[in-house]
Amino acid sequence: VSMLFHNRKTQLLLVNSLTFGLEVCLAAGITYVPPLLLEVGVEEKFMTMVLGIGPVLGLVFVPLIGSASDHWHSSYGRRRPFIWMLCLGVLLSLFVIPHASSLASLFALNTRPLEIAFLILGIGLLDFCGQVCFTPLEALLSDLFQEPDNCRQAFSMYAFMISLGGCIGYLLPAIDWGGSFLAPYLGGQETCLFSLLTIIFLGCVLATLFVTEEAATQADVLDGPALKDAPPKPSPPACCSCQLFRSSCLLQARHIMQALRNLCTLVPRLHSLYCRIPKVIRRLFVAELCSWMALMTFMLFYTDFVGEGLYHGVPRAKPGTDARRHYDEGVRMGSLGLFLQCVTSIFFSTIMDRMVKQFGTRAVYLASVVFFPVAAFVMCLSHSVIVVTISAALTGFTFSALQILPYTLASLYHHDKQVFLHKYKSKEEEDAARLDKKSAFSKGHLSSQKLPYQNGHAGSLFSSSSSSSSPPAAGSALCVSSSCDVSLMMMGGEPDPVAPGRGICLDLAILDSAFLLSQVVPSLFMGSIVQFTQSVTAYMVSAAGFGLVAIYFATKVVFDKSDMAKCSV
Repeated sequence: VSMLFHNRKTQLLLVNSLTFGLEVCLAAGITYVPPLLLEVGVEEKFMTMVLGIGPVLGLVFVPLIGSASDHWHSSYGRRRPFIWMLCLGVLLSLFVIPHASSLASLFALNTRPLEIAFLILGIGLLDFCGQVCFTPLEALLSDLFQEPDNCRQAFSMYAFMISLGGCIGYLLPAIDWGGSFLAPYLGGQETCLFSLLTIIFLGCVLATLFVTEEAATQADVLDGPALKDAPPKPSPPACCSCQLFRSSCLLQARHIMQALRNLCTLVPRLHSLYCRIPKVIRRLFVAELCSWMALMTFMLFYTDFVGEGLYHGVPRAKPGTDARRHYDEGVRMGSLGLFLQCVTSIFFSTIMDRMVKQFGTRAVYLASVVFFPVAAFVMCLSHSVIVVTISAALTGFTFSALQILPYTLASLYHHDKQVFLHKYKSKEEEDAARLDKKSAFSKGHLSSQKLPYQNGHAGSLFSSSSSSSSPPAAGSALCVSSSCDVSLMMMGGEPDPVAPGRGICLDLAILDSAFLLSQVVPSLFMGSIVQFTQSVTAYMVSAAGFGLVAIYFATKVVFDKSDMAKCSV
């Protein structure tokens, strides 16, 4: 059983099972909550503001969580504590949303205002925790599969699970759960749906307990990855164990104090994280932002475009009228188009690795970016429901590429830091040299060589470079430090030897900020644009416009070593 859980494919499935669970909850939950808000009396203009709470909070906290994850130490590794904390928020939201009325009745006689407050709290918590949780999850994938080929396969599975989760999530609210055999056990439509989501998500979270994440502890770095297979060291003396325990408590207290200081300096910290971005990451961020803005403008307003533009329905018409019936039919057809987009994305996720090997990352990425505005222009010009639905389904190619290729490029940058992030590499070397000088008082002399872990973690579990590295020679400087030396270093307030100058989770958080920002900007401006033009076709024209801008910035992305000349311009 132990060998099965340590298998590479098994680990990949375990990590991405949570990806599936998150996407099911987000797709089903966020799809189902607008009717709930309207039912309790929230106006439509305020409803869009409520749906924007999660992305706005994500823009603030995603880089902070990414940076904190890169510098975190625990027996459960760097990523999983943050993943579990955010998953706890998702589980709490899945309980609050269907029980908002019951919770409100416990605190007040006039339950309507408090019910709205609980509902908004649950929706914001679901959207925020669900979307932010993808960042440490992506970093965990990059940690475990560092090699470019392995990383691309891992993110192909990641995109596959997102698309599959979206399909299931869009289908679950369409089922009449109130009349199903589960209704006597789980309740009505809302309670039954969210209970099922809770069961699915809880099972996916429990799967992460079996992920063999390398714990980024100071002892791991001192021992080195080559010593993982060496015989275990004899237990330290009791006094040394007590000293190590005290020092670990001091280290945890220092982390808590650092977190409190970070909260007090939130704005300067955000300014530092967003402004000090490597050029290669900045170019990738801008290209991804424009691409996601094009895609999200399409996805957010596609059903309304079909209902009003193709079926000539009126959303504010009275129920039962022809205008309202036409609009509802158009919304259902639009939902079918988005479902087919997920199906197409699943297909391209399965063949993305072969496409990249056959045509190269640059060709596949540029083709996906170019394809979207072409499909958007077809939707603008065509009045055929079949043609528009097929065009919408084919945008799954762009969706799949944006879920895979930017993250594999970011992993490539961190895998070859000496080429793509050379400034940050030299900073690490200076930090290692400074650490070497400061730790000269200990018995063992720490090596001043560069830390061998490119992504800022304690080694890749499935990396050919780590497995093929030769074992250290006898008497190596990495092998002579004892547990007492570790405790002396920690008690002496030494800088953290594990944390690199820039970890990959921070850069993945910046890329995820592009996705979050792409949801905020269209929500703010598209309503005014449609009112000005008096046509819902403006949705697709705007999406195509963003797509054309994305093509320009996609040509500026650094794909390999030969593109580094672009960054010097």
